[in-house]
This record gives sequence, C-alpha cells and structure tokens, in this order.
Amino acid sequence: MNDEKSNKPGTPKDTHYAKLRRAHRDQKAGGAPAFRPRQPVPPGEAPGDGLVRLYGLHTVRAALDNPRRRIKKMLVTRNAAERLSIGDLAALPFKAELVEPKDIDRITGSDAVHQGVLIEAEPLKPKRLDALGDTRLVLVLDQVTDPHNVGAILRSAVAFGAGALITTARHSPQESGVLAKSASGALEHIDQIEVKNLADALGQLHEAGFQTIGLDSEGPAELEKTFGGEKIALVLGAEGKGLRQKTRETVTALARLDMPGAIHSLNVSNAAAVSLYAAQRWFAHRISGR
Repeated sequence: MNDEKSNKPGTPKDTHYAKLRRAHRDQKAGGAPAFRPRQPVPPGEAPGDGLVRLYGLHTVRAALDNPRRRIKKMLVTRNAAERLSIGDLAALPFKAELVEPKDIDRITGSDAVHQGVLIEAEPLKPKRLDALGDTRLVLVLDQVTDPHNVGAILRSAVAFGAGALITTARHSPQESGVLAKSASGALEHIDQIEVKNLADALGQLHEAGFQTIGLDSEGPAELEKTFGGEKIALVLGAEGKGLRQKTRETVTALARLDMPGAIHSLNVSNAAAVSLYAAQRWFAHRISGR
C-alpha cells in the first residue's frame, strides 16, 4: 500500500536527489534555487595609523613573545585563547576582545586562515646593514615581491639559522598578515634589513668578509662546490626574471642547484630552503674537519 505521507518533503524517503530534482524544477519555473553556494566574505578595510593586522596561532604567539612588537589590539575566540594559554584577557597590556570566528572573518575575509585570533600591531622596524652583527649566514632577496614567497623564505631562514634577511626598500613586500602567516612566526625571530641600493649593499657585505653567491639555474658551478668563505650571503632573484644583471655582475660567484630531474628550476622559496640547508651542511663539515 502506498503511503502518501512518505513522499512529502522532510520524510525519510525524500532523498537528496529528489530535493535536487525539485530545486531544478522550481528554478526552471522561475522560482529561487533551493541551494546557493556559500559566498566568500571579502576582507575589510586595512587598519589605520600605520598598523598591520597579523593572524594565526603561530604568528600571534610569536608576536606576543617578542618584546620588540608593539601590539595595540587583539580579537580572539574562546578556543584560540585557550590554545594560546591566555587566561585573563583583561590582564593583557593591550585591548583584547572575545569574539566569534565570523567577527574575524569580516576583517580578514573568510579565505584567510586566521585560526580564531587577530592582532593589530605596529610593524617591526627594519634594521640598517651596519647593524648586521656577527652572523655567518644571511639571505639577500633581489626584488622578490610575492609576500607568500617572502614569508616562506623567512620561515626557512629561521629554521636553518640565518642571521638576517636583506631586501631592497623598493620592490619588496611590506609586512602584512599574508606575509606573516606564511612565515608562521618567523617574522619575530630574524633581523630584517632594508637597503636602497643592492649592489652597494653587496659591496658592504664583501668588505665585511662575506662571500656572496647568486643562485642561478644556469650558474657555472654547483652550489656545494662554490662555498669557500668564513661567511656566506645567498642571493636569490624574483620568480621568472631571476637576478638582475647588475646583481649578477656584483656577486662573488654564480651557482646552480644540481637537479637531475626534468625540471631545472625551483620556486624561489624552495630554492632558498635547499641552499640554506646546503650552506649549513658545508659549515658543519668545515668545522668537523678541523
């Protein structure tokens, strides 16, 4: 016996496919579609007063632990506050507010992986080249502009113990939530140095005892066979165009990463990680061989 009630919407026999058929029929008849795709929330306006917005658990935790970072405001969910081990928001030395994830979505946009926490803070001030210190390994970027790449490079630089990242004042990304999230906290752990003229900066590195090695897929020698100084500066160029001609003429040497596969070039952030690893291995072998 047929049970008419069993075919009504919402009963167990009203399958997903039946709903789709009805939605399609209704839409053809001029009705509104039953299913609408979720529209992404666009990011809100940038903060004023020269502040930057940083988000993500690792990024914010590192910022909280950095005495140089001047934080003005925090928005945090209850879950994120627990994961950050923040007990009393009122005890923080800046304004902090408990919110829902959607409140942060409205600021960052729903595509940003904010993990329930956002801060507004003053950007870190870049240092001068003469404040480099006694590090033996630095990275130099020749007009690498993608913030995702620069953030990933910062992360690798900190992981492999580089003492500084040197960039040009122009044609380099400013500190931002995207860059900081890609760096996963590394932004707070490495000196960032801005220079106006990269060729002049390379000359100063030479005077300070650095061997400057430009990474080039057509370099005449393998990177590992190029190392030879007490201090090393690895110089990487932008995606596509690579090192500028003046930079190529100024570095101590041009070298390539030996890649036996069908592809002979890497994303600049991957090339940075591989070259940093090779440099640290060379330092380790050099010390152990003494």
